Amino acid sequence: MVSSQAERLKPYALDVKSPVNPVHWFLAGKDDVRSSYYLEDVATEFHIQGLELDWTCIVWDADLRHSARGWEHWSFRGSRWQRIRSPARRTYQKNAYRVLLTRARQGMIVVVPRGDAEDPTRQPDFYDPTFAYLQGAGLSVL
Repeated sequence: MVSSQAERLKPYALDVKSPVNPVHWFLAGKDDVRSSYYLEDVATEFHIQGLELDWTCIVWDADLRHSARGWEHWSFRGSRWQRIRSPARRTYQKNAYRVLLTRARQGMIVVVPRGDAEDPTRQPDFYDPTFAYLQGAGLSVL
């Protein structure tokens, strides 16, 4: 699962713009490549809102980043990140991650990419402080 604003996960083959078919993703069995068992398609907060899932895997993008100043809100437009300044859009973004983080009944895995120093849109400093924050909050590192 990813935030609907997770635009820079494509290098990890996670394309938020490729819509998941919720019927197949949630209901198909282990023998169907369209199911969540295959971990090939991503669902966003819109697909999973209101559901309880046994296990979840969330991939965190640089749209919501932790820094020394607290949480920072970003939107990817064109070929670069732009800071979100609207309080309403910030609240909306926080709510997206709240939905993602509260669906699991048995357990969840949170993946924070390492980033890529060669890619100005995926710099490690966009991700590393978030990883450190989540680890400090008690998430175990696998």
